[in-house]
Amino acid sequence: MEEFRYEKDADGIVTITMDMTGQSANTMNERFVPAMDWAMDKLRGEDGLTGVVFASAKKTFFAGGDLHVILAVETADEQTFNYIEENKRPYRDLEKLGVPVVAAINGAALGGGYELCLACNHRVVVDEPHAVVGLPEVGLGLLPGAGGVVRLTALLGLERALPYLTEGKQVKPQAALKAGMVDEVVATQDDLIPAAKAWIKANPDAHTQPWDKKGFRYPGGDAVHPRIRQVATMGSAMLVNKTRGLMPAPEKILDVAVNSMRMGFESALRNESRGICALITTPECKAAITTFFFGMQAIKGGKVRPKGDRWKAKNAAILGSGMMGSGIAWAHSSRGLPSVLKDTEMDKAEKGKSYSAGLADKAIKRGRMTEEGKEQLLSLITPATDDTAFAGTDLIVEAVFEDISLKEKVIPETFKQLSDDGIYGSNTSTLPISLLAESCPDPSRFIGLHFFSPVDKMKVVEIILGEKTSEETLRKAYDYVQQIGYMPIVVNDSRGFFTSRVFGTYLDEGQLLLTDGMSPVAVERAAWIAGMPIGPLAVHDETSMVLSKKVHDTHVALDARLGVENGFPASMDGTAAVGFKMVEMGRGGRHYGGGFYDYHADGSKTLWDGLGQFQQGNRDVSVDEAVERLLYRQAIETLRCFDEGVLRTEVEANLGGIFAIGFPAHIGGALQYIRGVGIDTFRTRAAELAEAYGDRFAIRPEAFDKLRDAQKAAA
Repeated sequence: MEEFRYEKDADGIVTITMDMTGQSANTMNERFVPAMDWAMDKLRGEDGLTGVVFASAKKTFFAGGDLHVILAVETADEQTFNYIEENKRPYRDLEKLGVPVVAAINGAALGGGYELCLACNHRVVVDEPHAVVGLPEVGLGLLPGAGGVVRLTALLGLERALPYLTEGKQVKPQAALKAGMVDEVVATQDDLIPAAKAWIKANPDAHTQPWDKKGFRYPGGDAVHPRIRQVATMGSAMLVNKTRGLMPAPEKILDVAVNSMRMGFESALRNESRGICALITTPECKAAITTFFFGMQAIKGGKVRPKGDRWKAKNAAILGSGMMGSGIAWAHSSRGLPSVLKDTEMDKAEKGKSYSAGLADKAIKRGRMTEEGKEQLLSLITPATDDTAFAGTDLIVEAVFEDISLKEKVIPETFKQLSDDGIYGSNTSTLPISLLAESCPDPSRFIGLHFFSPVDKMKVVEIILGEKTSEETLRKAYDYVQQIGYMPIVVNDSRGFFTSRVFGTYLDEGQLLLTDGMSPVAVERAAWIAGMPIGPLAVHDETSMVLSKKVHDTHVALDARLGVENGFPASMDGTAAVGFKMVEMGRGGRHYGGGFYDYHADGSKTLWDGLGQFQQGNRDVSVDEAVERLLYRQAIETLRCFDEGVLRTEVEANLGGIFAIGFPAHIGGALQYIRGVGIDTFRTRAAELAEAYGDRFAIRPEAFDKLRDAQKAAA
């Protein structure tokens, strides 16, 4: 058997080393069950068998199920149920082997990999950070279907098991030992097999799982124990409060876990299989696998990265020490990239550095950093007022005020400090990169690097290609963003790019719902039900209507400069009708003392009672329709960006929308939302909304054809 290596020693202990051919990790693919059956047949036929050790020849121990198969399932029928049952059967066979079985965990054991470990009698893990264990299926809209829910509940008890099941935590060795998820931690890889064999020799009769022993009791109490009943009762309410009822997987996991305690073990395993069958075909599962597994894999694995050798910046300069510049300095220093933080006055530059000191102090209080770590981090930030302080630098990130005249002055003055092969990035949210590049001595080395605020929390960067940006510069920018631990999303140049343009439609639609006669409370409630992290009125207060007005004025000036009319591609009628008028009234947002909300001394806030004046109609807009409008508006604008070529890939559209804009994660991104609704169904409904509310919901039919073509090409 090519998939597994089988070695028996003089003491009768067999070591099965998993080494599945043609792949970097061991997975539960179509060759897994035959390999396990082959191994079990050999083990059952052995004379003098005293124990079994499962090990791995890969960097990871075992990665889990085949998500391609799961994604392809359209209808969960008897065949699907049988597939799930067949995949988990070898684990139950292992438990009934009659000799001690040990998992020697050399690397990540997640999902089906950790479920294999749970089916063993003893778990030994190496004390290295990458050797994590856990059941992360909930993050893919699934439940651990190879016995994970049933066995972990039996191993730890319901109360202790639920966080690992419903949150999908990946646990490092020492924490796993403390939690009871593993039984032993060894110092090095070389210690794993000897430790496993030593345990087998010391425990020759330890071959029966606790749940198979007569009189087994669940740790912490069984299903009728008052505390467990309370956990089961409160658990559902807590999950709904956390997920808003938008994610079926956590609730199904809770149901399967609780009921596993009320039935026999074999029945519990079958009920678990029914549970995963119920989840496989849900839109949430399809979205999570498509976006968060395969999409993230594409980003991290370099599938959308320009080809070429990896590049690493040795040093950098940040121009401007405001909120964005200070945040970028933190991002650099956190990943060991020395940076000069330059401003016009030293006090401002020093203040920018102090922002990182403040973040470091918070990290120290939370136990995530030491004083020594803080000093090391701060030593990488050098405040300066003179350009010569960063002469010969690999990277310049211009983060001065969003004023095109100022940027056009700063760019040529500072570009000369770049190294011969360095690159220059402008942190701008809406100004055309190709236009800014005209002021750059070498436009081929100029690119947009749009960070999001607050930079320390928003781990995504929108990379904007100018008309003359070289492929080499794009590759370097991509590598730089990954170097500092952020997610790169590449877009082509356009007014508002992708993120600012789509985010603006969310704010705008919220204000149009107001003008249509919907109460402010209902508008915010609709956004909550939709799954947006914060309502359009509340988030507009945070970003400020003053900023929206400045962006609008900038684009009006750009129109005049470029000789075009209404050059910004997205309609902003609601923002003009409400937000701009509020600025005139002195209600520019939270930073300006109040906006859609009043902010009180005790830290609370309430919706401003003057918002009724903006109601221009008396449409009877239901909450359901408001939810639809908020989501459709963003999805349509995203599809426009994809159709126009602003967005280059569907993967970046979906992940960028979630991480940069806050599009609901359970939907899997805006374009995945269209697929989940159904392309034809979405197109018909968009046309109805356009008829009812205007051209902001209209989109050319060919855009949907492009979406279909993209799916065919991916397949």
